[in-house]
Amino acid sequence: MSLVVYLAALVFGMTSVLLFRRPRTAMRDPLTLSTCAAVLLGALVFVCAAPATLRTVNDLTGVPNFGAPLTYGMLSAYSCAVLVLLINWRGGPRPLVRRMVLRSMAAYGLLVAAVVVLFLLADADTERLTDLDTYYAGTPFMREMILLYLLGHSAAMLVMCAVCVKWGREVGGLLRAGLRLILLGALLDVVGFQLTKYTAVVARWAGHDLDFLSTTVAPPMASLAALLCSAGFVLPRLLPPVLAHWRGLDDYRRLDPLWSLVRSVSTAPKPPASWWQLPRARLQWREVSIHDALLTLAPYFDHDLRTRVRDAALGAGRSAHAARLAAEAGMLADAARRAAAREEPPDTAGSYRLHATEVPGPSGLVELAQALRRPPGRGTASGGARPSSLTGTVSEPEEPHVA
Repeated sequence: MSLVVYLAALVFGMTSVLLFRRPRTAMRDPLTLSTCAAVLLGALVFVCAAPATLRTVNDLTGVPNFGAPLTYGMLSAYSCAVLVLLINWRGGPRPLVRRMVLRSMAAYGLLVAAVVVLFLLADADTERLTDLDTYYAGTPFMREMILLYLLGHSAAMLVMCAVCVKWGREVGGLLRAGLRLILLGALLDVVGFQLTKYTAVVARWAGHDLDFLSTTVAPPMASLAALLCSAGFVLPRLLPPVLAHWRGLDDYRRLDPLWSLVRSVSTAPKPPASWWQLPRARLQWREVSIHDALLTLAPYFDHDLRTRVRDAALGAGRSAHAARLAAEAGMLADAARRAAAREEPPDTAGSYRLHATEVPGPSGLVELAQALRRPPGRGTASGGARPSSLTGTVSEPEEPHVA
C-alpha cells in the first residue's frame, strides 16, 4: 500500500515541478502559485498517509498515532489550497480575491488547530496505521477529530463540485475539459473516499464492522480522485505549451531541406550546444539562421529563372501560391549553387521579397522548405514531361536533387 501511495505522491510532485519550472514568474502569478501549492500539498498528503511514513513519524516522536493529526492537518491544508486555487482561478477584483483567500485560510487554520487540540485531549495509546478512523470511532475527542477533518474535506469538495458545474456552462475548450476532470475527481472523492469513511465510522457506532470500506476501498479511491483533480487543474496550463513545443519540433524537422541548402552561407551566431534545449528555442535559432542566409543569397537571385519556373508551374495546373513557392524554391536553389561556386551574381538580380519573409512565424519558411522537395511541374499527367526546376527547359520526369 505504501508503494502505491508513494507513486501517487511522485506523480503529484512531478506535476508541481513542471508548473513551477520558472520560479520568478510563478511567484508573481497567484494562479500558478496556488496551483503549485495545491498539487504539492496533495503529494504531501499521500506521503504522510502511507503506513511506512506513519510508523516512522510515530517512532521519531515517541507518540503513538502522532502521524494521524499530521495527516489530517495536511489534508485540511490541501482542502484549503483547493479552495484558494478555485478563488484565484475565478478571478475578480484583487481586494475581493484577497479577502476570500484570507477567510478560507483562517477557517482551515482553525480547523487544523482544533484537530491538534482534540488529539492531545484524546486517549489514543494503541498505534493504528491503517484503521485508526474506525478503531477510534467511539473514543472521546478522537471521534470528534475524525469527524472534523472529514467535514472540512467534504466542504471543500462539495464547493468544488458546485463551482465546476457552474463554470462548466460558461467556458469552453481546455478550461471546460479541465473543469470536467476536476468535477469527476471531486465526485469520486465524495463518493469513493468520504462516503465510505462516513459509512465505516457510523457502522462502528451502530456496533457493525464495515472497516474494509475505510481501509481497503477509501485509499485507492482518494488517490484516483486526487490525480483526476490535479490533471484537471494542470491540463489548461500545461497542455498549450506542450502542444506548442510539439508543433515547434515538427516545424524544426520540416525545415531540414531548407536549412541543408543554406546553412553554409548563414552568418548568424551558432545556437548554444545544449542537448536539453526546448523545441521552440531550437526552432527560433533555426529561423534566425535561415533568414540571415536568405539575406546573404539575395544578390544571387535570378528573377528570369523565377519567372520561367513560375510560368511552367502555372502551366502544369498549380495554384498561384504553389507556383510562387515552386519558383522561389528553384531560384533559391540556383542562388545557393552560385554562392557555393563563388560565381558572379546574375544580371537579372534585383529587389524581391520571398513569401517566407512576408508572413510571421515559421510557416512561410516551412512552405518554402517543403517546396524544395517537390518539382514545380508535379500535378501533370503521369509520365509527362515537366519543366526543369532551375532552367525552365523541358526534361524527363525525375525527383529534384538539391545540393
